[in-house]
Amino acid sequence: MLDWMNRATLDVIYEAGFGSELSSLEHPTTALRQAYASVFAFDFWSRLTQGLLQQSQIFRIIPSQMNRSMASASRVIRSAADEIVNKKLHNNNKEARDILSLVVHSNENIDAGEEDYMTFENIRDQVMTFLGAGHDTTATAVVWTLHLLSKNQRIQDQLRQEIQMALPAVVDGPHPDACASLPQIDVDQLPYLSNVCRESLRYIPPIPLTIREALHDTTLASHPIPKGTKLYIMANAINRLPEYWGPDADTFEPDRWDRLPPAHATNAFMTFLHGPRSCIGRKFAEMEMKVFLCCLLSTYKFEPDSAFEDQEDWKMWRLVLRPRDGINLNVSIL
Repeated sequence: MLDWMNRATLDVIYEAGFGSELSSLEHPTTALRQAYASVFAFDFWSRLTQGLLQQSQIFRIIPSQMNRSMASASRVIRSAADEIVNKKLHNNNKEARDILSLVVHSNENIDAGEEDYMTFENIRDQVMTFLGAGHDTTATAVVWTLHLLSKNQRIQDQLRQEIQMALPAVVDGPHPDACASLPQIDVDQLPYLSNVCRESLRYIPPIPLTIREALHDTTLASHPIPKGTKLYIMANAINRLPEYWGPDADTFEPDRWDRLPPAHATNAFMTFLHGPRSCIGRKFAEMEMKVFLCCLLSTYKFEPDSAFEDQEDWKMWRLVLRPRDGINLNVSIL
């Protein structure tokens, strides 16, 4: 399921971000999709090399297969980003509302010498960030959520009932335009859906850790932090601290969001981080996640496949926290 969802979210960010269609769902061998498949390769040596790179960039010059694949994929992605930006700059539609068009429109009102002005390279780098960060993390979050719902049929049924009440036309059957009415509703007004998504993101954060480097000497809780120190922010650990989440912190329980412990703190939910360096795409990712779940749960029932091991026992990290062998579920049409 992960490969299908990765292709779906890549198509979404391509259209929402740049106003164009990629259609990697229909054409999985498209160059851009293949490039990202290489970037997020999950074999043992790729994960080992990625781990070494976290310690020192000197490992980037090792002539490994991962480094060669990354270099090749980077060229493809950079070339695609160049093409996207050039097309947008030379065919600037003032009525377009995609993210890149809004950036270009805003940039036209800023003098080239001003601090906020974005050069071609700046815009190109933002496009690459949109593409990379904007699809794999959301795909992984949706797949982990479906996995958790398959193991908790009560929660899945309750969520489906809420979706049915809000979208009765969608759940009537697997029609080609089953999700046509989604733009007419605000998925943020589905409280149980919000609880399920937040709980899934807490329980299995797609980005389990973030690394920061101290730019100057400082202190943290009275501990001296010298300049250059690398700090590892462990979202997967913080998200399950019993002192903030209660004694059932290691349990997937969406209802907890309606009765958070008195000691709970906003910063105990670190999936998107906080402050000026928090995830800029949080709202988009949450909305996309909810829409996918509405579409899928209104049409299909998801159950565990006993032929495969529980992938919660085999979570593997390389950029994102993925199931080692993917997620395999029994899916039936309602």
